[in-house]
Amino acid sequence: MSSTNRLAPIQAVRPIILSIAGFDPSGGAGILADLKTFAAMGVYGMACITSLTIQSTQGVRRVEGVDASTVIETLDCLASDACFSSIKVGMLGTGEVAAAVADWLAGQKDVPVVLDPVLKSSSGKDLLDVRGRDILLERLLARADWITPNLAELADLAGHSYPRTAAETEEAARQLQQMAGQQGNSVLKIVVTGGHAEIPDDLLLTNDDLRWLPGERIQTTSTHGTGCTFSSALAVRVALGDDPCKAVQAAKDYVTGALRRAYPVGRGNGPLDHFWKNSKGETETIG
Repeated sequence: MSSTNRLAPIQAVRPIILSIAGFDPSGGAGILADLKTFAAMGVYGMACITSLTIQSTQGVRRVEGVDASTVIETLDCLASDACFSSIKVGMLGTGEVAAAVADWLAGQKDVPVVLDPVLKSSSGKDLLDVRGRDILLERLLARADWITPNLAELADLAGHSYPRTAAETEEAARQLQQMAGQQGNSVLKIVVTGGHAEIPDDLLLTNDDLRWLPGERIQTTSTHGTGCTFSSALAVRVALGDDPCKAVQAAKDYVTGALRRAYPVGRGNGPLDHFWKNSKGETETIG
């Protein structure tokens, strides 16, 4: 069928969120965590896998990238069928895949993009090669509407020392926002997640405002996939049209609840309880 005869994608009754990320067979992070988050928050999820990992709750053993042509074919296939309300980009793995995703996103101009800059696993395994990091900074930073680095990712991307104070975190976030501006992106919103800090507050930086959102330290070893889950929850609230502060707070509340109600899975750092609202009979209904 020629492109001129191709049918237009169907607009769904409920928002459809697309996740472009890696596959974690333990179910705690990556695509599986994203899809669980979407379902728990009352929207429909679609997914494109960028990398396969061999991992468990005890860490990542090996990473195998998906061919970039397969990634593009998957994305084109999905986009020809459905309209996305937002797109979450997570682990990309290789420069080839990062470039392919950047090319494809250029054709999704009106869809908000939430970028979770996955650079390393919590166990220290590299999840994005050097070329991929360069493409993230040169092209994906120019396309994203949101980026959600943790403190280590913020330091790496901004070329800053690891932030030890609130002032240093603010400085590094502004540097990253300036880098996006140099790439022509004047609307990038940054959420620096503070789960690794002594005081687990999150920083929200927009064009008009810089504010700290208080966090809560949950005593649990079930922390695997926290960053993936937060960025996915944020993508849901962005798709629903929340203002930036409300969107971030809603994502924080969801993750906090999932941490608080998590239960042990595996021998290492287990996953969150993504369906904690359902288990409490408090499922959201999206009209």
